[in-house]
Formats: sequence, C-alpha cells, structure tokens
Amino acid sequence: THDPLNGPQMSNDKKIIEGRVLSFDKNPFDKDFDLSSLKIQRKRIFVIDGIINGIEEANFNRSDFNNIEVMDYGEHLISAGFVDAHVHYPQTAIISSWGKRLIDWLNVYTFPEEMKFNDLNYASEIANRYLNFSLSSGTTTVASYCTIHPESVNAFFEAAAAYNMCVVAGKTCMDRNAPEGLCDTTKSAYDDSKALLEAWHKKGRAHYAITPRFSPTSTPDQLSALGALWAEYPDCLMQTHLSEQVDEIDWVRKLFPKARDYLDTYETFGLLGTRGVYGHAIHLEAREIDRLNEVGASLIHCPTSNTFIGSGLFDIARLASRSTKVGLATDIGGGSSFSMLRTMACAYEIAQLRGIALHPAQLMWLATQGSAKALHLDDQIGSLTAGMAADLVVLDLSSTPAISQRSTRANDIWEELFPTIMMGDDRAIVATHVAGEKVYQRGVI
Repeated sequence: THDPLNGPQMSNDKKIIEGRVLSFDKNPFDKDFDLSSLKIQRKRIFVIDGIINGIEEANFNRSDFNNIEVMDYGEHLISAGFVDAHVHYPQTAIISSWGKRLIDWLNVYTFPEEMKFNDLNYASEIANRYLNFSLSSGTTTVASYCTIHPESVNAFFEAAAAYNMCVVAGKTCMDRNAPEGLCDTTKSAYDDSKALLEAWHKKGRAHYAITPRFSPTSTPDQLSALGALWAEYPDCLMQTHLSEQVDEIDWVRKLFPKARDYLDTYETFGLLGTRGVYGHAIHLEAREIDRLNEVGASLIHCPTSNTFIGSGLFDIARLASRSTKVGLATDIGGGSSFSMLRTMACAYEIAQLRGIALHPAQLMWLATQGSAKALHLDDQIGSLTAGMAADLVVLDLSSTPAISQRSTRANDIWEELFPTIMMGDDRAIVATHVAGEKVYQRGVI
C-alpha cells in the first residue's frame, strides 16, 4: 500500500476515535451555504496507518476493527487539527515584546534573536519548544519562516518529523536592510534554498516554501533569483509578506519607485502565482486584489499580530465576497498567542470593527480547511473525511467555569462552541492527534 503520510507502508496500525465530530463539506463563506445542513453528531472515526479510513455513527462496529480499543471522548468536540498558515518559529522566545511597530520591532527584537539561529543546538531547542506549544494548543500544521541560516531550517523540519507533522517551512532570504549577520547574498539565497528544497520538499510530511522575507529586505537581484528558483520548482509554495503597515508600504514605494504597487514588486520578479502565500495583506489596492484573485493566490489573516503591532484591520468580508483564498495564522512572535482559539477570537473582533459578525462555523473553517486550502494542502489535511490524515484536536466546550456557565445555556452547538472560541485557551484542548497518534493530552506532561 501507499500511505500519503510516509510513502510505501506495510503496517496496519488501527485506531478508533469517537466523540462529537465537526467537519465541513462546503465553505461557510459561500453565499448559498446553509448552516442548518451542518450537523454535529457523535461519530466514530476509523483510522488505518494515520489515515481516516471511514467515519460512521457512534458505536458502529466494523469486523476489520475487532479488538481495537475505542478512544471515546464523550461529548467533547472533535475537529480537524488547527492549521496555522503563517508563523516565525524563531520568534518564539520574544513573543509579546513591548511597544514597537513593525520596522522598529524587527530591528529591536526580531533581528537580534534571529542571529542566534546559526547554532543548530539553539535552533533545535526553539523548534521543539515552539512545536510543543503549538500541539498543546491543538495546532497540527504550521507554515513557518525560518532564518537565513540553513541550520534553522534543518532544525525545524527534523523537530516536526519527530511528531510526523505536516509542515511548511523555508529559509528566510534577506540581502539588504538587515544586520550584517542576517544578510545572505543573491547567490547564497538561491543555492541554500535549492539545497534545502531538494533535501526536504515532500520528504515525509515536509513541504518547502521559497521565502523572501519581504521586498524591503531583498534586492531586485535576489528577488529575481528566487523567482527563477520558483519557476524551476513550481510545486513548491512561495511565502512572503504584503502590505502589513502603511509606513512599510511607503518604504516599498521609495525602494521600488517604478513599481505600480507593493504586489508589483513581487510580480515583476516572478514571485506572484497560484501557490503564492502572502501574509497580512491589510492595505491592498484594488489592482492588487484583482491580480491576486486572477492568479488564485492565498492571503493569510494574522489578527493578533495586526492588533498587537498596530497594523490595521484585515477586510475579510470584502475578500470573502470575491472568493479570495484566505487562511488564518498566529504570526508568532508578532502575534501575541500560540492559540488558534485566541486567533479566531481576534479575527471575530476585527470583523466586528469592520461591520460583520463572523459565524463560529466560519471561524472554525478558517482555522482548519481555509488555512489548508491557502497552503494547497486541503487534499491531505484540514477536514475529517475518509482519505485525509487523522490530524485532529479534541475540544472541551466547558473548560473553565466562565465558559461552562455560558455554554450550558446554549440553544445549539454554535452557541455552545462560541464561548470556547472567544474565551478558550490551552485548557480547552483535551487532546491533539497527529496521523492518529495522540501527541498531546491535557494534564499529561
């Protein structure tokens, strides 16, 4: 047999997981989506070699699963594991650093910390710390920027492989407007990225993303070289930042005076495409939105980061109405929480300030299938259906007294779930499974 997690397999590892199951067969942002058609019932998930083999009614028995112990989570809610579509794992230790906007924040906090990642041991320590924080928050897939150091990339992929996690990552490339110890060159950016890509892309559950940090920290020559590399390996993702802050956009205009807009600084050098993933994208011009939609690129909403650093309010209603691919992310460490629950809550609050109340189903979709689609991984992760990886999170919808007293008054599952989205934290995570294996259990170190 062939296992999409790990290639050819001869094992026959079986698991049964039971509880109330949330899964989407349609996008709840679609105009014709009928919430009443979305049923959440107790189900039994049958897993073989890390892949969902079938989902049946609770207590359903299969002869090929005789004598397999059922992991019964009772009335807890089982969802696809959260997919965090834009993070900087090297910023784990500087999360919630005080008082700076983007450019100063990079210079004062980020760049000094990233200098340390030429040390493989330090990079490994932080990579494992970050993944443990993520798994204990119910996140099973992340797309991470590393640093300019190949050691930082190897450390991250090795740490993720130990958990059999589906992850995306790439060497961050910068050859200007950064400290000397954090600058590579056009040649080293291309050569290092190509070597890392060939070493890791699609090895196990690893996926490589070509990663220019953003236009201001790459010369035109470096952007062009990375565009050429992407053309050589078009099945890779390309991740970068776009239109996060107004003063950043002004800086881009000065650095690229001939560009029509910020997006054009990528498009000119071959860095705009269907598998492009653009973080933040708050202050977009009409032409940029049109071009992003025309090529089918993905935008990643980073709400806690946008509020923490004072970047602005992502316009999810406008983009959703255009059927733009949108994912959700913590943006550690500009983001102020490892929790995708907290990230959903902040997305809701930002949308309210934009005049729209996102439904709990829309928030959960963004944090799972929406992010998986944005990363072009929705054929593997992001939903609980047969053939998908058994990456899942189990949520306690009464994890604290304050949440419990509200959820008990709920008239439906969405009213029951919403307080956990708005007030939940790691206490709400009962368990996290990666490829069927329980890698985190609440209360167990």
